[in-house]
Amino acid sequence: MTHSMETAVSGPQHIAVAIVSFRNPGDVTKCLAALATSTWTDFTVYVCENGGDAAYENLCAAIPDRLPGGQSVVRINAGDNLGYAGGVNRCIRTIEGDYRAVWVLNPDTEPEAGALTALLARLDRNDVDAVGGVVLLNETYVQSYGGLWRPWLGFGASMGLGTDPAQGVDAAEIERNLWFLSGASMLVTRDFIHKVGPMQDDYFLYAEEVEWFLRARQKGIKLGFTPEARVFHGLGTTTGWHGGDFKTWPRMPIYLDARNRVRMTAQLTPLLLPTALLGIVAHGARRYLRKGANAQFGYLLQGVVAGLRGESGRPAWVK
Repeated sequence: MTHSMETAVSGPQHIAVAIVSFRNPGDVTKCLAALATSTWTDFTVYVCENGGDAAYENLCAAIPDRLPGGQSVVRINAGDNLGYAGGVNRCIRTIEGDYRAVWVLNPDTEPEAGALTALLARLDRNDVDAVGGVVLLNETYVQSYGGLWRPWLGFGASMGLGTDPAQGVDAAEIERNLWFLSGASMLVTRDFIHKVGPMQDDYFLYAEEVEWFLRARQKGIKLGFTPEARVFHGLGTTTGWHGGDFKTWPRMPIYLDARNRVRMTAQLTPLLLPTALLGIVAHGARRYLRKGANAQFGYLLQGVVAGLRGESGRPAWVK
C-alpha cells in the first residue's frame, strides 16, 4: 500500500479532502478540476483507490500530484476493495500534520468554487461539529439538503429531494430536522472524529454515513447546514444505482442497503427492530413489486435476512 508523501503546509485551518475512487479516474479528474477553483485554498486532497493495483496505476496516470494552486494530491493504494467507509477511514489515517476538518466527497461530485468556504463559515459559528450543504443532480434538481431518519421504520429520506435549487431554503429549519448529512459531501471536524470514531467500515457500502451521524447524535453532537455550499453529484457511477427503471437495478446496492439498515437498527435502536423490519419490507414492496421488479424485491429480502444474521463486510459474491 503506497501513497505519495508530499503534502501542503498544515495548520489549524487546514482541510483534508477525502475522496474514495473505484476504477473511475475520469470522475476523480473532474472532481479535482472543480476543487482547483475553490475560494478556500488551504487544503490537501487524499484519494484512496479501492480498485486494485492496476486501477491505482491508472489513477496515478490520470490525476496530478498537485493542483494548479499548489495543493498536494495524495494518492493511496488501498490494495483491496475496502468499501466506501473503509476508503474514507484510510484517507483519514493517512492525513499528515494538523488539520481542522475532513471534507468527504464522492468521486463523482463537482463542488462549486465557494462550497468549502461556505461550509467553514457555518462551522465558524462553533455550535456544530459537522456541516453539509446542497447536493444537486443538475441545475434544476436538488438531490439532498441532508437526511431525515425514521428509526421505527428503518427508513431515511432526503430533505429537499426534487425541489428547485433556485427557491429559498430555511437553513434553520433544515438543521432542526437534520439527522444525517449526505454522504456525497460532508465536512466533519477533527473533534467529531475523535468523539465519534471512524466510519463503520464493515458496512462496506450503503448506510455507513447514516450510521456515523446517528452515532454522533447519540453523543449529543449537532449537525449544521448551509445552502451556499453547493455540490453537483453524478449519482451512483460506480455501483449502477442510477434510478429510472427499477427492474434494471443491480443486486449489490439493494442488498447492502437493506442489510445495513437492519444492522444499524439492531446496533443503535434494538427495541425498534420489529417495526423497522416491517417498515423496510413494506417500503420495498411498494417500491419494487408495484413496478414489477420482483427480482429487486428478492434482493431486498436477502439483505434483510443477512442483516438479521449479523453479516458484515463485502459479500462473498461481490467480486
